[in-house]
Amino acid sequence: MYAVIKTGGKQYKVAAGEKIKVEQIAADVGQEIVIDQVLAIGSGADLQVGTPLVAGASVKATVVAQGKHDKVRIFKMRRRKHYKKSQGHRQTFTELEISAVLAA
Repeated sequence: MYAVIKTGGKQYKVAAGEKIKVEQIAADVGQEIVIDQVLAIGSGADLQVGTPLVAGASVKATVVAQGKHDKVRIFKMRRRKHYKKSQGHRQTFTELEISAVLAA
């Protein structure tokens, strides 16, 4: 059984036992969280799509780690104008291990 969840403004297709990295969630490592924004649930050929959410469905997950992605370098330059600008960014993430997909 799999589900399509929405968290951090993005959508993820998840199943039990998978690990995913999502936008940072305010939770401690080892804490179990419940994600109730489920857009669709499927198993095999069956698919239940919500309007916009599936009523009563949820996904249980455990927080595995909190961290930062690799640095992204931003470099801007205008040729012949004596303009150069360099910037870097590291996005924070929360790694989740999906323990169960609960249907309505």
